[in-house]
Amino acid sequence: MFQTRAAGVLCHISSLPGKYGIGSLGKEAYRFAKLVAKCGAKYWQILPLVQTGYGDSPYSSVSCNSGNPYFIDLEKLAADGLLTAEELRAARHSGALDYGALYNERYMTLRKAFSRFNFDGGEFRAFVKSGVAEDYALFMTAKQVYGENFLAWESPLKFRDIDALEKLRTDFHEEYLFWNFLQYEFRMQWFALKAYCNGLGLKIIGDIPLYVAADSADVWAHPELFKLDKELRPVKVAGVPPDYFSKTGQLWGNPIYDWEAHEKEGFRWWTQRLESAFLLYDIVRIDHFRGIDRYYEIPAFAENAVNGTWQDGPKEKLFAGIANKDNIIAEDLGVIDEGVAALRSELGFPGMKVLLFAFDGNEENEFLPRNITEDSVCYTGTHDNDTVAGYVKSLSTEEFLLFRSRVATSLAEEGIWVPLGDTSKGFPEAFMRLALSSRAALAVVPVQDILGLDNSARMNLPGTNEGNWKFRLEKMPGGRAMAKLKKMIKKYKRI
Repeated sequence: MFQTRAAGVLCHISSLPGKYGIGSLGKEAYRFAKLVAKCGAKYWQILPLVQTGYGDSPYSSVSCNSGNPYFIDLEKLAADGLLTAEELRAARHSGALDYGALYNERYMTLRKAFSRFNFDGGEFRAFVKSGVAEDYALFMTAKQVYGENFLAWESPLKFRDIDALEKLRTDFHEEYLFWNFLQYEFRMQWFALKAYCNGLGLKIIGDIPLYVAADSADVWAHPELFKLDKELRPVKVAGVPPDYFSKTGQLWGNPIYDWEAHEKEGFRWWTQRLESAFLLYDIVRIDHFRGIDRYYEIPAFAENAVNGTWQDGPKEKLFAGIANKDNIIAEDLGVIDEGVAALRSELGFPGMKVLLFAFDGNEENEFLPRNITEDSVCYTGTHDNDTVAGYVKSLSTEEFLLFRSRVATSLAEEGIWVPLGDTSKGFPEAFMRLALSSRAALAVVPVQDILGLDNSARMNLPGTNEGNWKFRLEKMPGGRAMAKLKKMIKKYKRI
């Protein structure tokens, strides 16, 4: 996968600066890509591009193959004559990312654009006919007409009776076309941006969650592939067992795959999902990879994750028909046993090493810089972690002194000198240097750590449903921070 040592930057599309309330596929994305490429990095890593659902999380979507309509560049729509200058001005939002305002206002703006769109055009008609967005468009049309969870729809539609689907498509044809239009515009804009990035020598690392949401087009369209009862309600749901961090575990609530059913159809659904991902991204990171070896399932109506059980996953069989499996990164964080490690090794997927997990005093810690191997991707932190500066600021005086000593020891072992004073100031640079100097084939730094931001810039706090996914850059990174990153990338031979 990685022929030479390389560096990357982690920043989701939603976090890009701009005038319209959320990052988009517009000019700021092109400027950011150019900045990343100019500093010598070869990879831009993002989070899932999907339309977000409950909690605004990109890891919970109405459709695993959708594109987020919020990312559609409104200025491109205006340039195409689909929005007026006044409508463009009205769509401006400054300040923090407000998903509530976006939900209430952005779709109205997009509907205005759709009202001027020539949906009899050849390219759009071919897109609709291809069926790329068919399940999504039908699902979202039914959501607009009937609302609620799909389990509450009348039986013919709930169970996807052919006549009921045709009636939905016919009776609410413009609504159906509107949701196709959103996916058409998203994909046109995304593929243009990706081509630009690739032209700069920059590859995109994309992310796909292992599980899908219960109330989604995925479950509605393929109920036979999940552990559901006769009314299509989940019988088993996903989560993780009790551990040091939670006495009752984590109850995620995603429906569990019926892996026997998947195997009977030759894992066709998963193969198609990964093939779709490889159209969008150059490299695919599979979130919660451990669930492919063994997964934890919990009775659907349990109050917590205490009484779950471990079950065998599909293991290597899942990837037998995947042509691009050389371009997969396995997210192998958390409680990982020998089976997960053996599966990742057998498949040849690089794993992840996160430096924020390294300094617990255990000399055998796999995340310590001296223990990191070439077959891995090294991160200072991820979207689920504190920022480096934020983590240091959270420490008590006693914890800080111990942490500083351990980091200083690693710096000395790697022949790196960074002054670590009595504040968090020097730690982001220290972690960047440790990641970039490591033996890992690829080192990725979140944009928050490049800029030395504290936990006000944290992306997500696992186990919480509010206040997440809101981080945005106030302006485009530049100047001293990017120049310093460029020097580091060159020094540690990742250019």
